[in-house]
Amino acid sequence: MTAKQEWLAIADDALTKAYVPYSNFPVGACLVTKTGQTYQGVNIENASYGLTNCAERTAIFKAVSEGARDFQHLVIAGHTPAPISPCGACRQVMAEFCAPDMPVTLVGEQGVIKETTVAELLPYAFTEKDL
Repeated sequence: MTAKQEWLAIADDALTKAYVPYSNFPVGACLVTKTGQTYQGVNIENASYGLTNCAERTAIFKAVSEGARDFQHLVIAGHTPAPISPCGACRQVMAEFCAPDMPVTLVGEQGVIKETTVAELLPYAFTEKDL
């Protein structure tokens, strides 16, 4: 199994751990550091919908909270016919913690994949340069 296949499996496995009692829309993520450490993330819903956290942000916040800062890849998986697309908040968090050219793999049902980058997902991102 290649490293990328392992990352895809980690993101896919996360789908089973998502807490989605309201939407029944699980999302899983696998964030990979430059040293190869992986962080799994799931979406975690709340009855107060605005307090829900997405899988991508869960993985990033988990990694950052443990001191990781250098990332090489993010995989996001969902039960969608086309490759899943991250929300705007997740794209902004990616822009904060990941290099613009960092690869992002979006995965839908039956392994449908789209390869992209952080910059392609959020062109003209608001960054520290805009402060």
